[in-house]
Amino acid sequence: MRVIVFFDLPVVTTEDMREYRKFRKYLIKNGFIMVQESVYVKLAANSNTADAVSDNLRKNKPTNGLVQVLKVTEKQYNRMECIVGECKSDIIDTDERLIIL
Repeated sequence: MRVIVFFDLPVVTTEDMREYRKFRKYLIKNGFIMVQESVYVKLAANSNTADAVSDNLRKNKPTNGLVQVLKVTEKQYNRMECIVGECKSDIIDTDERLIIL
């Protein structure tokens, strides 16, 4: 499964910018990969793991702005089309990256 996070956070005041940086660093530290600006995705082993990721996002949400979470299957994610530009990444973001301990 994939957990996709869409966010639109205010960056008007210095406190807003601090919250934005903190949330973005949280995403990166927890294994999210940037797909587009303000769109991050993370690979999850199953729906229970995806639910846990979503719960952790709720615990670390910023105080202002909009944060949305979408959970999709790997098959649905792979059907995503790039209409303009290149869908190219140097980062392995397939299930090859998933390590089960």
